Amino acid sequence: MPKTYSQLLREARAETREVSNDEAQALADAGALVIDVRESDEWAEGHLPGAIHVPRSNFESRIEMFAPERDRPVVLYCAGGTRSAFAAQQLGAMGYTDVVNMVGGFQQWKTDGRPWTKPARLSAEQRQRYSRHLLIPEVGIEGQARLLASKVLFIGAGGLGSPALLYLAAAGVGTLGIVDFDVVDLSNLQRQIVHTTDRLGQKKTESAAAAIRAINPEIRVVAHDEMLADDNVERLIAGYDVIVDGTDTFETRYTLNDAAVRAGIPVVHASVFRFEGQLTAFVPFEGPCYRCLYPTPPPPELAPGCSVAGVLGVVPGTLGILQATEAIKLLLGIGEPLVGRLLIYDALDGTFTELKLRRDPACPACGDGVRAAAVVTSAVPA
Repeated sequence: MPKTYSQLLREARAETREVSNDEAQALADAGALVIDVRESDEWAEGHLPGAIHVPRSNFESRIEMFAPERDRPVVLYCAGGTRSAFAAQQLGAMGYTDVVNMVGGFQQWKTDGRPWTKPARLSAEQRQRYSRHLLIPEVGIEGQARLLASKVLFIGAGGLGSPALLYLAAAGVGTLGIVDFDVVDLSNLQRQIVHTTDRLGQKKTESAAAAIRAINPEIRVVAHDEMLADDNVERLIAGYDVIVDGTDTFETRYTLNDAAVRAGIPVVHASVFRFEGQLTAFVPFEGPCYRCLYPTPPPPELAPGCSVAGVLGVVPGTLGILQATEAIKLLLGIGEPLVGRLLIYDALDGTFTELKLRRDPACPACGDGVRAAAVVTSAVPA
């Protein structure tokens, strides 16, 4: 016998547990996935904090991207509780084992005076440019808006900085600062892909800015045509969210490390030597810093620069792209950044080796005494 809409709705509600706003909030606080099944125009008017948007119109085809674990608790809601009831029924048929429907939906949530938020807004051009990011649950509109508002500082526009600059510009990181006092030389072009033959002799900051504008004209580039040193490091790094370290001297790395720890700014570090590279992320007081890894610089003969030892041009490219990946993870707060882990790449073997790193409690930059002093200072009223 054919069924009416009312019969179908009664069946959907009978097959799904319904919860109040209070219960839904408790489930969300306990780690349940909260999914809004309304359409895009409704979502744009506001939604529950932390909710994921999976419109009812293409719900079944997209839900597995956002909720791959079928035993994770899921809270569904719509405007009033009807569309989410049908969506909950479908999830049950797809094998999801812990799905509830929020009674009253978003309308009741707002009526009760509960907190809600409006999504970030992107222009039509931005939606098209970053469309592949918007499809990823870990990024989406909110994450892309965060990238657009982020600031990343590059120390060096050389072999490591080149690919990282291009990819972060393409990804939509809104402000890219570049610290480099050098000019483009013919010997750079074997690996420093942000520069081109027609820009030989040009400042590297200007050359890199031209390449960035060609990829993504909405990115703001801040050029610092100077060498990073003790007397300017605090000024140069101020206001940035993440620093990408492409330096090639131990002295500069120590200067950067100590200032970044004091400022609480994460540093994505990489270095290369011929066919090898190393990569890690230094997040102040969450893991070790550069001085924990290298308490004292090795003798110069054991750590020659590229101009002395040489480097296969693609190796800094590989490490630079990994630096860009780590920077995005830190900016978005996703995944497991390489904090306390050193990734070693061997291009000849095509292998990656990971070493565990530990913070040195006696480190002069980030040790226990330094951290305790920082906590005390931050607790003193201005």
